[in-house]
Amino acid sequence: MHDLVIRNGNVVDGSGAPAYKADVAVKGNRIVEIGEITGAAREEIDATDKVVTPGFIDPHTHFDAQLLWDGCAKPALSHGVTTIVSGNCSLSLAPLKAKHRMKLVGMFNQIEEMPLKAFEEGVVWDWETFSEYITRIRKDLAINVAPLVGHSVIRLWVMNDAAMERTATDAEIAGMQAVLRQCLEAGAVGLSTSYVDMDERLQPVPSRFADAREIDALASVLGEFGRVLQIVPEFYDADLTIARLDQLAETSLKHNIPTTFSPVFLNADNVDAVARVMKRVDEQFARGARVWPQVQTRPIDISFSFAVPSLLFIRFPSWYHIMRFGTPDDIMAAFADKDNRKKLIEEAAALAPLWPNLVFRHGKTDANQKYIGQTLAEIAEQRGTTPVEAMIDLSLEEDLDAHFLASGMGHNDSAAVGGLLNHPHVHIGASDGGAHILSFSTYGDTGYLFSHFVRDLKAMSLESAVKKITSDTAAIWGIPERGLLQPGYVADITVFDPATVKRGEEKFVNDVPGDGYRYVRDSHGIETVIVSGAIAWTKQGGYKDACGEVLPGPEAKTVAA
Repeated sequence: MHDLVIRNGNVVDGSGAPAYKADVAVKGNRIVEIGEITGAAREEIDATDKVVTPGFIDPHTHFDAQLLWDGCAKPALSHGVTTIVSGNCSLSLAPLKAKHRMKLVGMFNQIEEMPLKAFEEGVVWDWETFSEYITRIRKDLAINVAPLVGHSVIRLWVMNDAAMERTATDAEIAGMQAVLRQCLEAGAVGLSTSYVDMDERLQPVPSRFADAREIDALASVLGEFGRVLQIVPEFYDADLTIARLDQLAETSLKHNIPTTFSPVFLNADNVDAVARVMKRVDEQFARGARVWPQVQTRPIDISFSFAVPSLLFIRFPSWYHIMRFGTPDDIMAAFADKDNRKKLIEEAAALAPLWPNLVFRHGKTDANQKYIGQTLAEIAEQRGTTPVEAMIDLSLEEDLDAHFLASGMGHNDSAAVGGLLNHPHVHIGASDGGAHILSFSTYGDTGYLFSHFVRDLKAMSLESAVKKITSDTAAIWGIPERGLLQPGYVADITVFDPATVKRGEEKFVNDVPGDGYRYVRDSHGIETVIVSGAIAWTKQGGYKDACGEVLPGPEAKTVAA
């Protein structure tokens, strides 16, 4: 008897082949049969008029901390995501010496906009090595995790404070190679590094002090295992991005490893730049290099309040300095001070078109509820002031708990983005799930892919979209026996309604340790999510028992000495 049979579904198996009607049988954690299955099963799912696909794989997340208090990575699992790649952008929670914990927390707070209180109240620091961290997150894990190890933390482990000051010596590089090897043996799927990020002091993160020989030495260790190198290039400059992808290509060819860089945004002012980047990607692939650019599906929407620093203001030194280093009282005083307020308003004029279109989306006082959903231009007109002054006044009135939305800031030309997503060398990812929790909700990127680009615009076929986020991703990241629906493969399966699948509206929820808030999106049209053969989430019953795995797992071995 099978443990589970999914009956009467339209199977889109992840290979790109046309959909076909069939049943899918599962025994243990494996798919054992696909076709017309007449035998009984311990549990059955009726998938009539539904699509049955491999579970979706999200290759760029920052759930590293959230997994310590939420093994489901909510709400990613409910959106059909069965595997997440954590540890991107040079940052992972291991290996990490006790003395460096607050340094890493500061970097997560600055780069990924994770609240300090969430770490203070949600994290029990009971590990140092990568292996110990893996053991820690396995507890109550309901989603698969393919963890990267961060270059910045490896540097801290080996070099201590010097990691933030200089290049490494030959002995230190050898030490980093040894640590990376230990992490890969413990299950890390690769190494992440960054060429742009800044720490809580607004200084370069440790990985940015590495020279070419250090990167090459670490890539040689990745080559021993056939594992991935992920980078964040200078994405704001096409020439620098192309230079980095050329370096990646040489690294990929020399050490026979896959590489990926993110993000690639397509905005109105960089169409030619993105075309140049993609042309170079094609040229490097033609040479045999693997340099996968990651592209997100959703437009760039950013929310913010002045209660926490927002990267939206990093181009405005006076604003960002007070947000980054000031207390709430300092910020309130700066907004109330006549001379300082004038200075802030003058500085904001450099981006004059932005402010009138910001939407006031959340506030607690009764007096300001009438403004929710209105633009700052509309509010300013009612108040007889300017949009920037209205933003400052509302923030003062709400004790900084006024939230504003800048929507459609980029990556919103659907036809152009759809063409980019269809590119054979584009890797759909860059979701940032688990990070930027008060800036935007990444959850539902896959629902947006199916609703907007497949169903509404018909810019992609259902089969090609599924392939992009299942078997393509598994192949790029070297995740074995996942990403396809075929006998013998692990039963990571998503069942959804193609007529209704979409991402829900952003909503403000209070579910972060330390009485914290974040923006999330509910899933729509996702019916059932199966992880390693067990039902992990259903539309009717919500989240189920722990069933996730750490990939590739402790059995991972080197493929070359």
